[in-house]
Amino acid sequence: MRYFIECAYRGTNYCGWQIQNNANTVQEEIEKALSILLKTTIEITGSSRTDTGVHAVQQMAHFEVEHELDTEKLVYRINKILPFDISVNQFFKVADDYHCRFEATSRKYEYRISRKKNPFQKGLCYNFNQKLHVELMNEACQILFKHIDFECFSKVNTQVFTFNCSIIEARWEEKDDLLIFHIKANRFLRGMVRAVVGTLLEIGSGKLSIIDFEQIILSKNRKNAGRAVPAEGLFLMEVNY
Repeated sequence: MRYFIECAYRGTNYCGWQIQNNANTVQEEIEKALSILLKTTIEITGSSRTDTGVHAVQQMAHFEVEHELDTEKLVYRINKILPFDISVNQFFKVADDYHCRFEATSRKYEYRISRKKNPFQKGLCYNFNQKLHVELMNEACQILFKHIDFECFSKVNTQVFTFNCSIIEARWEEKDDLLIFHIKANRFLRGMVRAVVGTLLEIGSGKLSIIDFEQIILSKNRKNAGRAVPAEGLFLMEVNY
């Protein structure tokens, strides 16, 4: 039987989602807790491999067991033993061949920037207090809808079959002292969101023009795009099926 897990986590203390040698990860913590509760070795598969320091409001994963589970009871029990910065919101049964990664139709991320120093936001946003032309940054977002090949925003030496992504949403929102970038697509490349944000910040600060932004996309060269902004401001918000 296959079950989906909906979970959330603050990624500050973890070396990303995926299990690694000699590093603490979110996947490892959940697998460890499930294996203890179900008294058998459990391996889970995640819908997205978030990097070190990246957070998730909704991450999806799946695992298999031989018997039916009392999902409500299991949610309560696993949250009692998981670290404070990881929570499981629900388990639900799916078809045996339903895959949390391959069946996903879209994912949404947010990148959060604090415009002034805020001790209560440390580790949860990027502190960036330079003056920005947000309207111009939103204008540049429209360029993203015209293209599908985003190799220029991908980490180099990434083994993928295609650099094509269909972006559904891309916009900046000003909310109190926060500047929030919303982006939704059918798939994302490694490091893509942080590179997009870094490049858009260069437009907002006057270092690049909108014409430059499109030329960067057409170049398919990561060296031409802006720097990757810090991981602490990035949140996986939703996975859609």
